[in-house]
Amino acid sequence: MTLDKDAPLREDIRLLGRLLGDTVRDQQGEASFDLIERIRQTSVRFRRDDDLAARRELEGILDALSREQTIQVVRAFSYFSHLSNIAEDQHHIRRSRAHLLAGSAPREGSLAYALDHVLEQNIASPSGLAAFFDTALVSPVLTAHPTEVQRKSILNCQTVIARLLDERDRMQLTPDEAETNLEALRRAVLTLWQTRMLRSARLSVIDEVNNGVSYFETTFLRELPRLYASLEDRLGAADPAIGALELPAFLQVGSWIGGDRDGNPFVTAEVLQQALAMQAAAALGYYLDELHTLGSQLSLALGLVSASDALLALAGHSPDNSPHRSDEPYRRAISGIYARLSATHRALLGSDPVRHPVADAEPYPSASALNDDLDVLHRSLVANGSAALARGRLRHLRRAVRVFGFHLAPIDLRQNSDVHERVVAELLEVARPGIGYLALDEDGRCALLLEELSTARPLASPHIGYSEDTESELAIFRAARSAHLRFGKAAIRHCIISKTDNVSDLLELAVLLKEAGLLRPLEHALDVDIIPLFETIADLDNAAGVMDRLFSIPIYRKWVSEARHDTQEVMLGYSDSNKDGGFLTSGWALYKAEGELVEVFARHAIRLRLFHGRGGSVGRGGGPSYQAILAQPEGAVQGQIRLTEQGEVIAAKYGNPEVGRRNLEVLVAATLESSLRPAGAEATPQAFLDAMQALSDSAFAAYRGLVYETPGFEQYFWESTVISEIAGLNIGSRPASRKKGTQIEDLRAIPWVFSWSQCRLMLPGWFGFGSAVQAWLADHPDDGLARLQAMHRDWSFFATLLSNMDMVLAKTDLAIASRYAALVKDTALRTSIFDRIRAEWKETVDALLAITGQDELLVTNPLLKRSIRNRFPYLDPLNHVQVELLRRHREQADDERIRLGIHISINGVAAGLRNSG
Repeated sequence: MTLDKDAPLREDIRLLGRLLGDTVRDQQGEASFDLIERIRQTSVRFRRDDDLAARRELEGILDALSREQTIQVVRAFSYFSHLSNIAEDQHHIRRSRAHLLAGSAPREGSLAYALDHVLEQNIASPSGLAAFFDTALVSPVLTAHPTEVQRKSILNCQTVIARLLDERDRMQLTPDEAETNLEALRRAVLTLWQTRMLRSARLSVIDEVNNGVSYFETTFLRELPRLYASLEDRLGAADPAIGALELPAFLQVGSWIGGDRDGNPFVTAEVLQQALAMQAAAALGYYLDELHTLGSQLSLALGLVSASDALLALAGHSPDNSPHRSDEPYRRAISGIYARLSATHRALLGSDPVRHPVADAEPYPSASALNDDLDVLHRSLVANGSAALARGRLRHLRRAVRVFGFHLAPIDLRQNSDVHERVVAELLEVARPGIGYLALDEDGRCALLLEELSTARPLASPHIGYSEDTESELAIFRAARSAHLRFGKAAIRHCIISKTDNVSDLLELAVLLKEAGLLRPLEHALDVDIIPLFETIADLDNAAGVMDRLFSIPIYRKWVSEARHDTQEVMLGYSDSNKDGGFLTSGWALYKAEGELVEVFARHAIRLRLFHGRGGSVGRGGGPSYQAILAQPEGAVQGQIRLTEQGEVIAAKYGNPEVGRRNLEVLVAATLESSLRPAGAEATPQAFLDAMQALSDSAFAAYRGLVYETPGFEQYFWESTVISEIAGLNIGSRPASRKKGTQIEDLRAIPWVFSWSQCRLMLPGWFGFGSAVQAWLADHPDDGLARLQAMHRDWSFFATLLSNMDMVLAKTDLAIASRYAALVKDTALRTSIFDRIRAEWKETVDALLAITGQDELLVTNPLLKRSIRNRFPYLDPLNHVQVELLRRHREQADDERIRLGIHISINGVAAGLRNSG
């Protein structure tokens, strides 16, 4: 008998659906429940049987809803999407645990698999792996421009429901316990139903900081130390000669939240300082709680156990003079550590922790000083027969301090190059009237900037009033310098320049860093990384040339060598390159840029670290992280990688601690495998590269032809999507557009992709591929398809590209999209553009199936196929209702209930698709 592995998932979905239905009946009445149930059954029939009569019946029911009925229907189906997500996440955890409990071989993508593969293939020895981690860096970075449409209160409700489902899985419940659990689930679903789904006000930057910090409190602070411990133990077991291994802090979580100023006027020096303080409070609060618990556990008494001289000295310096603990040196030492850390809390944050120490003490000057004291505890336990005690809470606390310090997470600073240019121009003009910086060509600018960078003399004067932009930028960098003195240099390590297109962009930032003392030219001291962000197709094409010219400047090369350990980071923008040139061309431009950068960096003997600015959706560089990292060109992952985690992806990946740890392991595994891949292991044939270039050229022409060259496309986009309504949804602190107006060029990539997702077209994730393949086959009628099939079979980059497109196409629905198109008032415009989109979609699907050999979409992705089958019958009504609400809203713009319904439907559709932007 074949075991149905998905049966528990279906049971969970049915259970949660039944509880939601009971809640609707109790709260809204039998009539509302019957209406929602009729819609559900009709939608399931339409999806299951492709029944056109069911579709017409569904549309008739939904179009006839009153405003109040519409709100209830939208809320019910939106919450069901959220509950389905919880059940799916729980099922992933369930299957992973079952795999481990069965003693099966590690799955590809897991850290255990990566380690076994490297060791079994003799790619590296255990000691070689340990050496690899000595210089490695893996850093997911939480971004400051979230597309997360869910409120934190909703996420909290979902966390409770997930915990209760997990309890049913892991424990053999008695009948009474099962009933208690069910009652708790019923209460949790009721709480969810009665919790406002939407924010009543737009998020502030500090709200975003608070949301970001919450993931450290629930997941990162606890799970990162456990991951390190597991990795160290595996390496130690593989080679006992290694001994008790302690790896450096190669895995760290960063943040843009509170430091990303690109297009966000609300990120100021004051906000940065507050963000740093909030992060420090979370880190210190966690350490204090752990120390308190550790003190209750390490009740070891002299006479029963020995202690090292260093431990006894630490206990002797403790202000804890209680006679009840006079023979308990570990407790007394911990009391002393707690007192010093409390004093540190007071010194850094200006307030006492909730739980007061036994007495006052001197604050720690740094996190490393705290770690030194914790190391004294560790060494004493190990030396005196208590090594097992050193491997518990103390081990995790020591690791947490080494990873998170007093700052919790490094905050990146980011600003647009245009802003830096204006600020530097003003500073120069005030200091040297008539210099005319903005009128200089690139060579003239670089010469002038290098002249300034050859002296320690500041440009800015405290006696002169500058423009608001200039004062704000100078204040940010001064705040960063202050943060280094207060929390340590690890608090702010990276400064990123958006829209980098030339060497002067980097030198301008260097001048501003010099003003704050973060760059001290005479000492060749540079306290932060200067990081270019290449975003558009043209910028990606020019990236290697810019870096080559930059490294040829002796003073910059000296900074990199002496201050930044011969390592230079480069950030690549997936989102804007996609909006600029389309999915296929963006992916290809990124791939080529990486390969060219690898060559330039090797020539200059500088280590390349790439920072991948990926979004949540495929249209913004999203998709499975493991495959994406392995698909990088040879040499692009040199043991170090950073990548953004954005919007709803943060909640999906890190909201659940167990899922969070698994996703962190995936990043480490992929970085390890990609970095240690033997040279030439995947040499790409020139024929593949030529074919890819031809495909890219054709796809670029098709995409640009539609989006930027079709008269009226801008009007079509604004009328056929929810872009106008998204701008009013309180999902983040940044405006939807960089400038006032409706131009596609000025629109941020997030709402651009979000809008196409909502109307079920997902256009940024596939448009242009069908035309490209048709053009290729026309030019290569004999062997064109065979070559593309070989590329899919033998080239991981192309295979990953098609796999991501497969996922996107499976989420599209042309029938639903046609209803959104009907919102366009100009009939001729609507017909011409939607017909082009529909034709391109069909060509794209046909091309994908022909190249991959699949009979239908998602043949190789059964998990997503199952997910779509389970959730889309509940998603379709939301889209239908959203279209009707949009029509009513645009006719009656002042109806607040209609606007509310639209915003709730946006939330529900985003949850159902499991991505927004």
